[in-house]
Amino acid sequence: MSTQHVQRMSRLMAKTLREDPADAETLSHRLLVRAGYVRRSSAGVWTWLPLGKRVLDNVSRIVREEMDAIGAQEVLLPALLPKEPYEVSGRWSEYGDLLFRLKDRKGADYLLGPTHEEIFTLVVKDQCTSYKDLPVMLYQIQTKYRDEARPRSGVLRGREFQMKDSYSFDVSDEGLAESYRLHREAYVRIFERLGLDHRIVSAVSGAMGGSASEEFLAPAAAGEDTFVDCPSCDYAANTEAVTFALTPVTAEHPALEEVDTPDTPTIETLAAHLGVPASATLKNLLVKVDGEITAVGVPGDREVDLGKLGEHLAPAVVELVTAEDFAGRPDLVRGYVGPQGLEKVPYIADPRVAPGTSWVTGANKPDTHARNVVCGRDFEVDRYLDVVVVEPGDPCPSCGAGLRLDRAIEIGHIFQLGRKYADAFGLDVLGKEGKPVRVTMGSYGIGVSRAVAALAEQSADERGLCWPAAVAPADVHVVAAGKAVPLALAEEAADALAAAGRRVLLDDRPGLSPGVKLTDAELIGVPWILVAGRRSADGIVELQDRAAGTREELPLAEALSRLTARA
Repeated sequence: MSTQHVQRMSRLMAKTLREDPADAETLSHRLLVRAGYVRRSSAGVWTWLPLGKRVLDNVSRIVREEMDAIGAQEVLLPALLPKEPYEVSGRWSEYGDLLFRLKDRKGADYLLGPTHEEIFTLVVKDQCTSYKDLPVMLYQIQTKYRDEARPRSGVLRGREFQMKDSYSFDVSDEGLAESYRLHREAYVRIFERLGLDHRIVSAVSGAMGGSASEEFLAPAAAGEDTFVDCPSCDYAANTEAVTFALTPVTAEHPALEEVDTPDTPTIETLAAHLGVPASATLKNLLVKVDGEITAVGVPGDREVDLGKLGEHLAPAVVELVTAEDFAGRPDLVRGYVGPQGLEKVPYIADPRVAPGTSWVTGANKPDTHARNVVCGRDFEVDRYLDVVVVEPGDPCPSCGAGLRLDRAIEIGHIFQLGRKYADAFGLDVLGKEGKPVRVTMGSYGIGVSRAVAALAEQSADERGLCWPAAVAPADVHVVAAGKAVPLALAEEAADALAAAGRRVLLDDRPGLSPGVKLTDAELIGVPWILVAGRRSADGIVELQDRAAGTREELPLAEALSRLTARA
């Protein structure tokens, strides 16, 4: 094992803070700033200081090793990209305000890359002409850019971030399935090596397109994703991917009846007026889908998940109707809309609004509702989509048991893209039969900088950060808790550890009390802390296991033996 350099804290550019930053919202945000790993440059843009860069590089190294192990080849594409490929794919407009756009001095349009499907497709189109050139898997670890409306939570949601994106190119769907499997297994190994507790959950492909999609989620209180899992089976999914079975009902129902319901424009007022549960009413939310007014029907006791609806309808733009929209459509009576008799309004419904179910809903007249409005008899559903906000206890699609909800950070996402981008750019190769074959693609992402924050969220405790050994900025944090004798012993220990190949952080800062140094050592979160203190004259040191919280006094030689014997 090669000799390592001892990093002296007296020369390290890392100022620890006693207080949390005023704008910090999450644990990782507070601790990464306080421990001197990152500093805010501007809203959503962060500077990685030496300690933070070490952790970031360690995550990248593990990702790179596992990608190389499955035969993927590393490239580096530009971050500054021309507009034209994104116009071809449609994402120049689909990305909307999330895209950083700029012009060069000649007026040509460019963007800062949020993701690189288009450019990778063009690279392969240039380099691969025959089926013999495939399959191929390419990846990069690069800075990405998204103009987040509200960047927050430190490096968890920034406008500039580090990401590993890889892409597979195959001539058959079977080949794509194999590339997807290889990436999936590599991701499991990556997150296990990083020490990240994670869940693999079903997801929707949304604007990315494709036939299969899974997310890798790190459970954490700071997570912006909500996922479900089943306590009775292995089902797990992003809430946007949870499905509910469409089960038609066979029953006789009375004829539709209109009833006066003055001043009942909400589900709550309607249910109270008629003395029925909210679940017996049908809520009809009006939205615009690419500008076309569309009704969305769900049971009255449930809410429409607009994010879920948007994913289902992507790349179409979904937005709520406004008062101006109602003004232009006198046939739509605000607060009293019902699906029966609607004209020129597509009707989407949740599967709970199944054929044969009976509802109380608007009568499309002011102060009037209708009872016994039966799906399939009095109105038809144009399209069924799972669009309700998932709630704890909803039935598991696999076994029927009640689902649980939890928060998580998305750390990876894999897609079987299919031929969306190959079709857009005409990516063909010459097949075995001498005829052009359209290539099929996969897209696979890991948030490298986000993984650092996720690790901080999962492993930190009340004293500070607590890094897994694989990503820590050092193996051992040696603290000189005193002047001449302790400092000499600490330096001896640091040199011996470095000579044995251990990465060492040595706190040799003058003028600081032992208490301050030990507090900083716990805040910084290196796996092992070796303290040369009050018993240094006897050659006795204290060895602390940061994660376990244990500490033990022992001779320096024994401490060195333990630390250098570890793999």
